[in-house]
Amino acid sequence: MSMMKKTALSLSIAAAFAASIPAYAHEAGDILVRGRIINIAPSGTSENLKLDGTELKDSAVEAQSKATLDIDITYMISKNWGVELLLDIPTKHDVEVSGEKIPMADGSDAPKGIKIMETGVLPPALIAQYHFMPDAKFQPYVGAGINYTFFYSEKADNNLSSVLNNITKAEVENEFGLTAQIGADFMMDNGWFLNADVKYIALEPTAKITSDTGIVETKVKLNPWVFGIGVGKSF
Repeated sequence: MSMMKKTALSLSIAAAFAASIPAYAHEAGDILVRGRIINIAPSGTSENLKLDGTELKDSAVEAQSKATLDIDITYMISKNWGVELLLDIPTKHDVEVSGEKIPMADGSDAPKGIKIMETGVLPPALIAQYHFMPDAKFQPYVGAGINYTFFYSEKADNNLSSVLNNITKAEVENEFGLTAQIGADFMMDNGWFLNADVKYIALEPTAKITSDTGIVETKVKLNPWVFGIGVGKSF
């Protein structure tokens, strides 16, 4: 067999072998779209409530977890680096008593777990990602970025009417927060992949309720963990 025929045969075998290996790698310019089911789980409680600036001892509150859906769009700058825009479907979170001594009108203390407020939450984020093994079927990544959380449709619960007279306004301040992320894509065929993702958002907004009795306010240490699983597609 001539050298030219050997070379041609070697190239043919190499090409056939390469064609048999799935192409998992993301390239610069690729757009990844993921959809996930997520659980937003606040991890902290508030500082003690203050009534017109006077601290009420052992009067903390906490926000409750909520499940929802999210979608993110990641633009790959290179095989390893990407920028993710995260958009969650807005959720409603209850705020409940977690401390021991929120006084009620009859002289008793509000029981733990009693709802005092609810608020809508919309937390978009922009995150820089690094993908460790862009050519592998299993592709872990980490990320860090910034989040801006919108709070809306705040409403004081009727339970507070036993504490405050004529509640006129309830509000939670919109707030920036830092976001950390770890996750992985498990590549399938035709650009599809499975995804698992965990985020931590450093978020401590101020909540305020205005009434004839006075202004009650506190800094709520939400600091939520966001756990998600879903599916994605590379374009």
